[in-house]
Amino acid sequence: MKDMVAKAGMAEQFEIASAAVSREEIGSPVYPPARRELAKHGISCEGHAARQVTVEDYRHFDRIYYMDRSNARYLARMLPEDPEKIRPLLSRDVVDPWYTGDFARTWADIVEGCERIMEELA
Repeated sequence: MKDMVAKAGMAEQFEIASAAVSREEIGSPVYPPARRELAKHGISCEGHAARQVTVEDYRHFDRIYYMDRSNARYLARMLPEDPEKIRPLLSRDVVDPWYTGDFARTWADIVEGCERIMEELA
């Protein structure tokens, strides 16, 4: 999403962050196969470390997008119910590469979701 808004000349209009629903990878860098997939598309994730979503994120950001129903369940326990603010990235689950190993498919899903957000905000 950061790459898309930058290429559209709109980076100054957005604050974009990434956070996990779980605590298991806090502080870890981007998973190497994910890093390689991003690099294929000219996107650096240098310096990024995993962190968990917080109630402060809910207060701060206009929208929070989640990748799948499992994320939705975690968020429902962590944050106030707010379907206008907390939304799925796609109308279906984003393919989880942790289980499939298919980082290219996950990339395609995320791009599809981010393009929809860009269209919605245009």
